[in-house]
Amino acid sequence: MPSLARALGAPAACAALLLSSACAGPEPATEPPAIAATEREVEFTSGPDTLFGTFAVPEGTTGRVPAALIISGSGPTDRDGNGPMRPYADTNLNFAAALADAGVASLRYDKLGSGETGMAGRSEGDPIGMGVFEEEMAAAYAELLAQPEVDPARLIVLGHSEGSLFALRAPEVVAGPAPGALILAAPVGERYLDVLDRQLTEQARLAESQGQLDAGEVNGFMSDSRASIARIRAGHDTGLDPENPLSGLFYPGVEPFLREIDRLDPVDLAAGLPEGTRTLMLWGTADSQVTGAEVDRLAAALDGVERVDVEDADHVFRETSTAPGAPVLDEDRPFSPEAAEAVSRFLADY
Repeated sequence: MPSLARALGAPAACAALLLSSACAGPEPATEPPAIAATEREVEFTSGPDTLFGTFAVPEGTTGRVPAALIISGSGPTDRDGNGPMRPYADTNLNFAAALADAGVASLRYDKLGSGETGMAGRSEGDPIGMGVFEEEMAAAYAELLAQPEVDPARLIVLGHSEGSLFALRAPEVVAGPAPGALILAAPVGERYLDVLDRQLTEQARLAESQGQLDAGEVNGFMSDSRASIARIRAGHDTGLDPENPLSGLFYPGVEPFLREIDRLDPVDLAAGLPEGTRTLMLWGTADSQVTGAEVDRLAAALDGVERVDVEDADHVFRETSTAPGAPVLDEDRPFSPEAAEAVSRFLADY
């Protein structure tokens, strides 16, 4: 959505983009966070694609240990949780470090469109449905199970943001022993396109309030956005003109994915979890992408959920600035120790 992005000073909708070059940005240049684990590279196949990832086992491990599959959020987000617009977020890597500190091994991977996996021989812009990413999750779960240090009786799936929907789907999709625990970090609590509509509305109104877009531009933008959502839900292409600022978001290659993932109501997924599945829900009170009301809706549907609202943490669980209004880069803000402690407590007896 380049035009609105320029008005806002950053590509606001890029977090929702999938396999798009419209949000190309710099490569990470800082040192990654330390992790108290021995790491090794893994590769595995999913359909015609070869995927690459990292398996981390806590230092000093003897015998088999609990293990978690980490699933990225939306867009071309790599194994460490970094994407073109947030190349220093390190969300997945930070969670892998928290898991290692709790004595839990983990596997994180570059999903299709990101990192070393890249497009895996596919063409940029090819239509990619949600099933491709579910198959990747199942293949990654099998790879996790194949590691000799992993206890198959103590498996976890951790999904961040959009990845929470895949985590909720995991018990139905993966083969072998089902995960006994889920960690839903900044989870999606409404249907996908409803969340996207709310985000786009907020960003457009913000641009209007800052004088970057006028009322007519905002109204036209929102009319096109809602018409596109309605057409996607009805099974049609949006038919947007390539010059329309929304064409970078609702482009043909991503429409099948949006249509399919929007059919999933997180509340229904929660109700369908196997009895006894333990669930931890993490949400940062400074999250600008997922609202507390959306999290409330999902939490109400999860039987016995342990919910932790992480004070002053943003969408990637980094602490927000202590100086209101002063922008502080991701790499200059620590991962919330409260989030790490919540993971450790939740898994203490697992």
